[in-house]
Parts: sequence; structure tokens; C-alpha cells
Amino acid sequence: MSMTFVVVLGLSVATVLLLLGAFLATMRQDRKGRTTAQPVEIAATEAPLPAPVSMPGYAGSDYVDPRTIKVGDRIEVHGSPARVLGAMYISWQGMQWVEYRLRDSSRRMQWLSVEARQGTAEGEPSHLEVLIWTEVPTEGMVPAKSMLIMEGVEFHPIERGTAAFRSEGNTGNAERGLLDFADYRASDGRLLSFERIQGGRWTASYARPLPPGSISIVSRATS
Repeated sequence: MSMTFVVVLGLSVATVLLLLGAFLATMRQDRKGRTTAQPVEIAATEAPLPAPVSMPGYAGSDYVDPRTIKVGDRIEVHGSPARVLGAMYISWQGMQWVEYRLRDSSRRMQWLSVEARQGTAEGEPSHLEVLIWTEVPTEGMVPAKSMLIMEGVEFHPIERGTAAFRSEGNTGNAERGLLDFADYRASDGRLLSFERIQGGRWTASYARPLPPGSISIVSRATS
């Protein structure tokens, strides 16, 4: 073996050792960097938002369905007790609604109307309309076909016609007949309605809408 070969062999071994040392040092540095790196934070999953508290309920499941009221029932309207004396089942141009005659604890008479209103092309959704009516003195007034003023408030006509009715219980009216009506609305949303039975005298009432859940049935009429 010549001296030149030994020198070359020694240099080759030294080179290999140097490369191996550099590789091992790099691996140690890489492991150190990975163990000291900050962990990646994962954003917490947000819980679903609760349903809005103003979401409308459903009659019969979330509150008493006023369409189930019967003559003779004892009910509460906004917490005030009342007795259902009678009911008038009214139909007009394919629409139907019920008007219940109530007597409250002070023996005052009122009417409660319940109607399932269909949605309109103007965007009004289908809904259950429940109104409590309080009679007002008309002083001989008759319903005009244009705007009229009642107690200083302007009311504009919305519907009028002649409907057929059927009575049950004590309504103060005939068992069957015809009812003329004329409905008006003020700019603030207040309702005014004129009615007369069988061509009799006109009576007028203001309407106040009742929100869902305003009516509860205290006891059912005994058969």
C-alpha cells in the first residue's frame, strides 16, 4: 500500500466523519426547535344562538287556541275573568270568523272576534287575528263610504258588505240572519266597525288586537 493511497483514504474518512457530524447536529437542532415551538391554538366552536324570544308561537301548542272556545266556557282575557254567553258564526265571500259575546266580572258586555286571516299578495302572512271589541256611542252616525271622524280621529274604510250569520247561545240576535258591516282603520292602526242586524240600527265598536297567549280557558262548559 503506497503512502499516497493511505493519505487519500484518510482524507476520505475524515470527510465522511465531518459530513456525518454536521447531519447529526442538524437533526438535534430540528428536534429542539419542534419541542420548543408554541402549540397552534384552535378556535373554540361557538354555541348556536338561541331562537329569538319574539318568534311567534302556534295556537294549540304554544298557547290556547281561541277557536276552541265554546259557549258557556269561563275564560280569562289578559287575566280578567269573563263568561262566554253566546257565539255568532259569520261567513262572507268565502271568509269565516266567530264573534263571542262575553260578560266580564263587572257584568259589562263585550265581543271577542276570532278569524284565521290568509296571507295577501302585499306580503302579509297568514295569521290568527283575535280582537276584543268595546262598543262606543254613535249618536245616530251611519257608516260613510269615505273617511269619517270618530272622537277626533280619522278612520278610512277597508271592508264593507253583508254577511250571513248563525247564532248559538245568548247573543241577543236571531238564530240566523244577515248582518251589514263596515270596517275602518285609523293611521295609527286602530280599528272601528259598524254593524247592524236585519236592517236594524247601526252600532259601532273599537277593536283592540290581543297578542298570542292573552286568552286562557279557566273551565269548560258542562254538557
